Amino acid sequence: MATTTKGTAAKSADTKTAATKTSSAKSTTTKAGAATSDDAKPAAKAAATKTTAAKATGTKAPAKSDKSTKDAAGNTGKMEDSEFHEFFVDELKDIYWAEKHLVKALPKFKKAATSPELAAAFEKHTVETQNHIATLEEVFSLLDEKAVAKKCDAMAGLLEEADSILEDTEAGTLVRDAGLILAAQKAEHYEIATYGTLKTFAEVMGHTEVANLLAQTLADEKATDVALTEIAEGFVNEQAAAE
Repeated sequence: MATTTKGTAAKSADTKTAATKTSSAKSTTTKAGAATSDDAKPAAKAAATKTTAAKATGTKAPAKSDKSTKDAAGNTGKMEDSEFHEFFVDELKDIYWAEKHLVKALPKFKKAATSPELAAAFEKHTVETQNHIATLEEVFSLLDEKAVAKKCDAMAGLLEEADSILEDTEAGTLVRDAGLILAAQKAEHYEIATYGTLKTFAEVMGHTEVANLLAQTLADEKATDVALTEIAEGFVNEQAAAE
């Protein structure tokens, strides 16, 4: 009987020990879980605070900046303070001088021409050149620049050469007309190259309206060049060669 009692007591002790260990393990797990939960709470609160602040202020993530701003006319106005833009304006002043001096020379060409067809072509282009000057002044206004002429050495040289042709040819001959067409087309080709390039510059910088105006002038210059070629090839060159 004594042995049985001792065995029973031993089993009871083992059962209590196991229960105590299990209870202790559960307690430890519970505490660890509580600690982890407590550590996560501040981070969650901080994130919630930032979200609430952003909603309250209405702020959004910064977007990529766009340096090109369009106006009502659809012009971007890019590079307005750049060296390229300054060069563009400087070349406008150059062709402005060229047009203002060409418009003075064309009536002299008309007077010196032998054939009525060539005289009429010069008269027509005189009117067109007056319009080109007005167009350039509109361009300067659109760019918020003062219309100022800067001496164009190229046109100055071409007009000086035209004067030499008049001196070297006899009045009333088709040789003179051939010379006048040569001089006029040299000027036209210079203007075609200039207006074509300036139009492209304007497009690159987003000056849409300016580009359209320059394109109109470019079309006039090309048409004049074609008209002069038709007169030269129509009869002037052959008759000049026969004189």
